[in-house]
Amino acid sequence: MTADTIHQKARQDTAFSTNRAYRTQDPDVQVLKPAAEDGVQLCLHGVDHTARPTWKLRETVTFYRDILGLKLIHTISARGWGQPDHPDFLHFFFDAGNGATIAFFYYIGTERPEKYLPEDHYFYAATHTAWGVESREELERWKDTLEARGIIVSPYTRHEGIESIYFLDPNGYPLEVTLRLRAIERIDAEDAELTLRAAIELEDAARASGTRMTDIDAVWRRKAALVDAWLEEA
Repeated sequence: MTADTIHQKARQDTAFSTNRAYRTQDPDVQVLKPAAEDGVQLCLHGVDHTARPTWKLRETVTFYRDILGLKLIHTISARGWGQPDHPDFLHFFFDAGNGATIAFFYYIGTERPEKYLPEDHYFYAATHTAWGVESREELERWKDTLEARGIIVSPYTRHEGIESIYFLDPNGYPLEVTLRLRAIERIDAEDAELTLRAAIELEDAARASGTRMTDIDAVWRRKAALVDAWLEEA
């Protein structure tokens, strides 16, 4: 028996299912059961890990372990598993604090598809994780230290309740380090509900007429009416 044959026989497929709807089919929220109907309250307890593919093994390990100084704490090495063309891979994790990790998949023998190339566009930058620090001094230490180590870092960016800095890793993935400036209060949740209700109502109306929402001003105007009604009921 050749080595290649042994390798193929050792490949596991127990995680593979021919029913791929959980990866390929968008859920239709119109037919899903609301949480209020079954009385089960689900909750999350923070981030366990983020995971992305990398085609730059040495650069990724060097950046996160040696430049950022995050500890490499675990690596899974596996034969291909799942769908028939799944390559062998390494799955490795860096400590991100409070039990969370930053993880990568390195699929052995593969090249990065064009659709995964980074681009300077808000759609691309929207997919990211913001990693928290606990003080202004710590945020400043991150920015000053990263820049001293040669990394290009954004200006401090404040958006309401947080202040952040942004930079890229060797794969072109956007990274954010953020400081929460205040606690989230009950009024924030009320405001969130009214804001999104206004936007959803406008989006529904726009779809019904074959158009699109075009600006935030319409949302604010609709929200103002909802706020007035909410104040009358409060």
